[in-house]
Formats: sequence, structure tokens, C-alpha cells
Amino acid sequence: MKEISNNPDARAILVGVDFGHPHFDRTLEELGLLAQTAGLEPVGRITCKRRAPDAALFVGSGKAQEIKDLAAQLGAGEVLFDQAISPGQQRNLERLLELPVTDRAFLILEIFAQRAKSHEGKLQVELARLQYLSTRLVRRWSHLERQRGGIGARGGPGETQIELDRRMIASNIVRTKEQLRKLQRQRSTQRRQRERKGTFNISLIGYTNAGKSTLFNALVKARAYAADQLFATLDTTTRQMYLGDLGRSVSLSDTVGFIRDLPHGLVDAFKATLQEAVDADLLLHVVDASNPNFPEQIAQVQSVLQEIGAHEVPQILVFNKIDALASDAHPVRMVDTYEIDGHQCPRVFISARAMTGLQGLRDCLSQAASLNGSQQQSLMHDDDGLAQTCVPLSA
Repeated sequence: MKEISNNPDARAILVGVDFGHPHFDRTLEELGLLAQTAGLEPVGRITCKRRAPDAALFVGSGKAQEIKDLAAQLGAGEVLFDQAISPGQQRNLERLLELPVTDRAFLILEIFAQRAKSHEGKLQVELARLQYLSTRLVRRWSHLERQRGGIGARGGPGETQIELDRRMIASNIVRTKEQLRKLQRQRSTQRRQRERKGTFNISLIGYTNAGKSTLFNALVKARAYAADQLFATLDTTTRQMYLGDLGRSVSLSDTVGFIRDLPHGLVDAFKATLQEAVDADLLLHVVDASNPNFPEQIAQVQSVLQEIGAHEVPQILVFNKIDALASDAHPVRMVDTYEIDGHQCPRVFISARAMTGLQGLRDCLSQAASLNGSQQQSLMHDDDGLAQTCVPLSA
């Protein structure tokens, strides 16, 4: 990454508030990675505990002053919050801190805007950004005074600038949605063509930076962009993969990574991309086995799958990055099962970077693709009645 420490505007203070939720990141490690991915340098971290957000300043006046003092001491040019803050809280904080304030949702949107390459990806990010900004028009603009009337008018009040901005954003949202609908129709046509050809469709899913793109490249010998950073891949890439035991090719798609507290606007905007997962015959759920928080990351992915309607698609868990495990933590068996919501799902241990365990994964894929519709999946229900589907493996 390029050196940015000499740029005060790139230095950021990270702030996290513990409201007693189990997923609270006390070290703010993930927020720090998001900041670095966006081109910022975390120079300070502040956490605190509260029963509920302060209505005006989210963290309360005392903690807000502490943030201001630390930012001045370290020469920070921005403050990043690990939780979503309201437009009013953001406006009040910026007035007090005299610095730009960004929450986790908008930081993710900024990263997506930087990384989107395809026309569809750019449209999806733009839609999510417009939807986010539509609620933030009272934020910090100084030009929102009432405009004068039309040409020749001496007095009558016209529209406020904020009304003009809202109307412009609403118009852009309508136009962007229509463009995305056209692309979705094109994708639907392509999927129907694959279905007529009887293609078995596999989608790679997983928490961001779990190694999906590295695995994708290893399986299909592609050159998709892969890097040790969050959201290295945004646009879906599909390639054919030949399975020797099966005697034919299957379709493999690399999709965008999931993350905790993914902005709902992004989930809605990325329906076309995530539709690859919904319409897949099989999901390869890639997990970073070296991350101590992998159980929580698995739960986050399962939650998003439920939200987009892909929770009933059969899946195989792929525990990646075993080369990064300590010697005493290496698996005894390379293929076994893992419990999700009280049910056993097949699990394969691999290292996509070291090319370890890939043959075992290919064997599992061949077996899954060879099963007919009645044998392909075993439908199970958790305590809440939510369907969870796993691919059965032979003993």
C-alpha cells in the first residue's frame, strides 16, 4: 500500500461503542482493515460502553470531547464509527469535532465505489450510494438556504436547495433502478440459456477476504483479481470448470464477499449480482480457517443468505488457509462435517494458495453434481424453522 502517513486528511480515528452485542469488535480490527482498504490510515482507536446510543452525539458529550482531543493530538483528519449513526448524530458530531465523520455503512459504500469495474457493478454501487445520501441531505451543507424565485422575480421564495437536491437524487434513483432492471433481464436470459443446456451451477460465497478469488483462480486457472484485502472482488466472474470424475464441465461463479453489518442498501442494490447465489445448484461457502472469529463469520454469511433467499441452496463448507494454521491446529481429516444450526454440513479443508486439498474438493463437487434432484439435498430445519440445506457426502 502506498505511504499515506504524511497526509493529515488520510489519518483516521476509529471509534466503537459496545452496546452489549456479542459481535462487538473490541480491537476494531475489521474497521481498521476497512479504513486501510479505503486508503485511510488508522492512527488512534477509542472504544466505550453504553446501554443505548446518545440521541445527539451517539457516544455522549464527554466521549465526544475525548475523541476531539485525541484527533487533535494525532493530527487526524477524519473520524470513523464502527456502527451506523443517524444523520442528526453525524451532523452534531461534525460540528463538535470540526472533522468529517463517517460510519461503517458509508465506508463500505466508498470501498465498493472504488472497486466496482463493470457497468453493472458501478450502477449497483451508485444506487446504494444515492439511497444512503437521500437520508443525509441535512448533514453539513452550508448552501441550503432558501433560493429566490424564477427569472424576473423580486421576492417570492422558491424551492430550498435541499428540495432541489432531493428531487435530483430521487430522479437519479429511478433512472439507475431502470438500468439495473434491464441488466437483470439480460442476466435472467443468460441463466435460462444455461439451464436449457443442463449446466450445473456453483457459486463461491463467504466472508470477505476468506480467499474466494484465490480458490476460483486455482480451480479454473483464471486470472481474477485476488489480494489479501477486504472486498478485492466486487463483480461476479463465471468460468467453466471440468471435473474429470464427472466427465463434463460445471459453471463456477466468484461473487462479492459478505461482511458484518452490510448496508441494507447494498444488499438491495446487489440483488442482480447475488442472484447468482440464489440461482446456484450448489454454494461453496469459503471460510478463513485461520481467523479465530470464523464461527461468527459463518453466522453472518448464513444471515445474508437468509436475507437474499439463498438459504435453501445446498452448500459445502470450504475451510481455506490451513497453511496459516499452527502445526497443532491442522485437521486430522481433510474431509469431514461441520455443525451449522444443529445440523451437519460437509466440510473440506484446503489451502487455495498452496494448492492443498483441491483434489478432495473436486471429488466432493463431482459427487454433488452427479446426484439427481431427489438425492442432491437433504432439507433440514433449525429451531426457528429456517431451512438449512447441506450436500450429503458418502461415508
